[in-house]
Amino acid sequence: MTVEFVFVGATLLAVAIIIGWFVSWSIHIVSICFGLHHLYKKLEPMIPAEELPGVSIIKPLIGVDTNLKSNLETFFTQKYPNYEILFSVPDDNDPAILVVKSLIESYPKVDAKLFIGLRNVGPNGKINNMIRAYEAAKYDNIVISDTGIKMTITTLSEMVHCLKPDVGLVIQMPYCATRKGFGAIYQQVYFGTMQARNCLSANAVGVNCSTGMSSLLRRDVLETVGGLQAFSKYLAEDHFIAKAIRSQGYKVVLATTPALQNSGNCSITEFHKRLVRWAQLRISMLPLLIFFEPLGECFLLGGITSWAANFLFDISPLAFFLSHLLLWFLCDYILFRIVENGPLPFSKFEFLVAWLLREMLSPYIILLGHLQDHVVWRNRKYKLKWGGEIELKVLPNLELVNVSM
Repeated sequence: MTVEFVFVGATLLAVAIIIGWFVSWSIHIVSICFGLHHLYKKLEPMIPAEELPGVSIIKPLIGVDTNLKSNLETFFTQKYPNYEILFSVPDDNDPAILVVKSLIESYPKVDAKLFIGLRNVGPNGKINNMIRAYEAAKYDNIVISDTGIKMTITTLSEMVHCLKPDVGLVIQMPYCATRKGFGAIYQQVYFGTMQARNCLSANAVGVNCSTGMSSLLRRDVLETVGGLQAFSKYLAEDHFIAKAIRSQGYKVVLATTPALQNSGNCSITEFHKRLVRWAQLRISMLPLLIFFEPLGECFLLGGITSWAANFLFDISPLAFFLSHLLLWFLCDYILFRIVENGPLPFSKFEFLVAWLLREMLSPYIILLGHLQDHVVWRNRKYKLKWGGEIELKVLPNLELVNVSM
């Protein structure tokens, strides 16, 4: 009886693993198909310029990196007739002030303002930095854009084009501009494969996978749930803003072009710290990911499915595992080309090395996310609570700002 029980249990487990393996491949297929259909698609004729709605762009800043000026300059050169740029910095000693002032002087025809100083409305430092600019915005259509984002000249018009009457939020899928160095390649491969796969498949089926790196929202919709400050109790405010907008019957849609991250910092170590923070936030918001997220990773999924295939169908585990890796790699390569909208901006060998490194280190990153119940961001320490809320544990004399999770 015991042997039969063990055999039945192992059979059920193997079947469940095979089903999960097929689900994982369906995510690959959906992301590739949706990416081909949606990204960079030719837009319908635009609304006449005189009828385009005004847009307020909020840019929370702190500090300066080598690409800051060139990134910010892309916001001054938008092909859009009616917009303003609202910069905000935490204090009057921030070096970003000089960069902003020089750009305002260089583009006197662009409506741009600078806000200096925080207003504390909750533990989320990014919202504390943005709230004055948000309240001063003269338009109801608001773009929130992280400091390291650069725009193409048509980005703003493309985002507004997606803002239909039944749409409350337009998000850009995070990606990376092409930069020099292996760290930059590693980041670009991450956002063009794993992150793109999750984002595209989630948006294809209507699952909340919102990121706040670059998004366009309706302020009147947000105000019905308390405005921007109502989300200051969360660190992942973007997720909960999207959730609140959906709860009112509005759609959250994906823009046709990705958000281009172009920070001057391409350190792999710092990027891993960022990934750990994201893992911690996902776990606190969606506890089921504690179990399911590791099972969606290439190497772990391939390993356990190799056992299941051998147990059920007597397939060679090594042959199955190697075939699984090859197909996963090819799917990620195809998806990356779709997101890049062209050939690789680096060599195929560099892509392979970056892909292998990401896949092998991913379980380790997830494990680090499980080992801590708090998030350290700059010199601030947040206690994470189930459900996504945060509690500020350490408040230094100088409050720094969360400009990009």
